Amino acid sequence: MPAFWPEFLLIATAHLLAVASPGPDFAIILRYAVRYGRQTAIWASLGIGTAILLHITYSLVGIGLLIKTTPWLFQALTVVAAGYLIYLGQGAIRARPPVGIAGEEEAMPDVPARRAAFLAGFITNGLNVKATLFFLSLFAVVISASTPLSYKVIYGLYMAVATALWFCLLSVLLTRPAVRRLLLAKGYWFDRLMGIVLLLLAGHLLLSTFLPA
Repeated sequence: MPAFWPEFLLIATAHLLAVASPGPDFAIILRYAVRYGRQTAIWASLGIGTAILLHITYSLVGIGLLIKTTPWLFQALTVVAAGYLIYLGQGAIRARPPVGIAGEEEAMPDVPARRAAFLAGFITNGLNVKATLFFLSLFAVVISASTPLSYKVIYGLYMAVATALWFCLLSVLLTRPAVRRLLLAKGYWFDRLMGIVLLLLAGHLLLSTFLPA
């Protein structure tokens, strides 16, 4: 393992920069934290982290390369991903002011179940074609062909856990009491903003795929 520490540190750095950059995952966690609270956002975070394993599997078995080199398949995945972002975005834009802000239950009566929040996070990340291409590039360029499969699996597990922890931390920070009081009162504006962001991300995804520069 010591011989692979430089490779692991390079992977960890690249992954940190990627996971910290704004995107669909960040948008949905911000929306869930604002609209539904800490527990719901954490379950969505766990879904996002679990979906990383899907991208890792793509990369290890070669499905990611197939997607990248098969234009119609890549475009089909892009359309599905954009459609899901549009679905999330239009729902967020229609967010209404809370009935009251005295308590979380009164302000947010429609909190999703844990399973629904987990699936939302999983699907959002799982359909993120940029994430698929990121991990494909990571395994093709950064990770050496001589790296044992067991180490590649360890890398993948690390990135899945690190992703989940990052978004769980974000969920906690966004729902601290002082922040939470502000978000309960004005959260629907953040919700609408995230809806716009999700729609813009969907549009950018479609344009960058079908109208390449």
